[in-house]
Amino acid sequence: MPTKEFKAESKKLLDMMIHSIYSQKEIFLREIISNSSDAIDKIYYKALADDSLNFNKDDYYIRITPDKENRTLTISDTGIGMTQEELENNLGTIAQSGSFNFKNDNEAKDGHDIIGQFGVGFYSAFMVADVVTVITKPLGSDQAYKWESQGADGYSVEPCDKDAVGTDVILKLKEDTDDEKYGEFLEDYRLKEIIKKYSDFIRYPIKMEVTESRPKEDNDKEFEEFKEEQTVNSMVPLWRKNKNELKDEDYENFYTEKHYGYDKPLKYINIQADGAVRYHAILYIPENIPFDYYSKEYEKGLELYSNGVLIMEKCADLLPDYFSFVKGMVDSEDLSLNISREILQQDKQLQLIAKNIKHKIQKELEKLLKEDREKYEQFYKSFGRQLKYGAYMDYGTHKEELQDLLMFYSSTEKKMVTLGEYVSRMPEDQKFIYYAVGQSNEKIEKLPQTELVADKGYEILYFTDDVDEFAIKMVNAYKEKSFKSVSSSDLGLESEEEKKESKAEEEVNKNLFDKMKDILSDNVKEVRASKRLKTHPVCFATEGEVSIEMEKVLNQMPNNENVKADKILELNTNHEVFKALKAAYDLNDEKKVSLYTNILYNQALLVEGLQVQDPVAFANDICKLMN
Repeated sequence: MPTKEFKAESKKLLDMMIHSIYSQKEIFLREIISNSSDAIDKIYYKALADDSLNFNKDDYYIRITPDKENRTLTISDTGIGMTQEELENNLGTIAQSGSFNFKNDNEAKDGHDIIGQFGVGFYSAFMVADVVTVITKPLGSDQAYKWESQGADGYSVEPCDKDAVGTDVILKLKEDTDDEKYGEFLEDYRLKEIIKKYSDFIRYPIKMEVTESRPKEDNDKEFEEFKEEQTVNSMVPLWRKNKNELKDEDYENFYTEKHYGYDKPLKYINIQADGAVRYHAILYIPENIPFDYYSKEYEKGLELYSNGVLIMEKCADLLPDYFSFVKGMVDSEDLSLNISREILQQDKQLQLIAKNIKHKIQKELEKLLKEDREKYEQFYKSFGRQLKYGAYMDYGTHKEELQDLLMFYSSTEKKMVTLGEYVSRMPEDQKFIYYAVGQSNEKIEKLPQTELVADKGYEILYFTDDVDEFAIKMVNAYKEKSFKSVSSSDLGLESEEEKKESKAEEEVNKNLFDKMKDILSDNVKEVRASKRLKTHPVCFATEGEVSIEMEKVLNQMPNNENVKADKILELNTNHEVFKALKAAYDLNDEKKVSLYTNILYNQALLVEGLQVQDPVAFANDICKLMN
């Protein structure tokens, strides 16, 4: 039979498709199995319109047959088959799909839908095969046909013999090279692995003869190998089962089978959407944080299926970064796929699914917080940091969605509380939501800056994550209550009378404070009397957008080593230390004033966890003081 040239495309196009469109060679098996499933679906559709056809699902299957001796892999189906004309049109014209045309003429019924929408998938076989042979017998005909091609040079079609209706695709695999081991596609374990990965939920049985071992009858200590036919795919996916039939262990088993994590899921979400876009989703919130979660190696994303066929292992577009811990899958019938079905077009369907999933996760977390506080706190311990990053990123764009999910340790409740709970307890005279920042709750409790706020009986939120203060500055206010650091230069607690007293006291000590400012030079913006200190002699207050904790975080980042908070050195004028300082100043003892000033400044640095600029000088100052 003479070779015919491909009708529509050049050798260059076929070469590009074979070598460039698909990212992994194993994809060929997914594509051919999908075509086989389509062929069986076509009989189902015809049976709906033709009473003489009886569609018994048990009679239809796909068979995989590896032959190591002849180096062939055969994918057979009991589907509708192809006529000579269909062979010419579907396989002789690249990017022509019989499934696509058939789909346009038939609506999906009873969950059946044609998977293949592009005529390119079949040609992925040439990634692994030197010769591709198709033997097919169409429904309602006694004549079978053989199509054969060695690639871009063309193809041949001729009559042949075949007993049953259906199609056999026979791949003569390429020889192995140093870089590529095509023989792996003849190994049982590898074929099963690929089928489970991509085609596990094809609705018809995928059968294969598999080598197993068993104890010998006469000696149970020795084993013998035997062949048995197995159905290697699950067929019915979990998400297409009735929710009422599923139990917790079904979801947990699916989580384990899909290798979403080594832990147990803390919560699962089953979504069956049938509105503007149809899709099913099974989502999981893990119990524990993955070991590589905050590394470059971690990839967010959900598995994406199109009609039960895996299209992408990690579809990042389906999850916002702040919900990147969510695991699971999405299966949709409405996605617009590109030519290889591996990359999605940025279409409205995908965006709508992503938006719905984001909203669903948010609502489920809010529900968990309300109904199972202990489990939510367990979740928050693992992933609360990511929610706070979400409130901070994109200039606070997502703060409205996330602020009710945030939690912080409370100075009065001695446990984690939400912003809503804090505000609900605020006295009428309290203007701000107060917070303190430090490395741990224990260290924050000892901060001098907390004294006045605590003395007023106001609750303080403890920020111990480096992202906390950044996130809260983006949130800015909650239920019209602004946030205020206990280290802020103005705590908003002084009455008009107290402000007058403070001003008078500043005037009394103005010359001393100016002297101390000169000694400390640019290290502080101002020296002044403190109203927040009760028992401690000294502390820092800050002015402006950058706090001391933010200074620490920012200076740890590359190329960002000179960030400075505007520090104000505050002194407790009722403390014995200040009285000693004042006495030295009144006696014009400049050495003592300088000594006391430097010690107090370095003491404030140590309280904040900041590095003393000259530890040797500080140690010598302490020795001088002791002498």
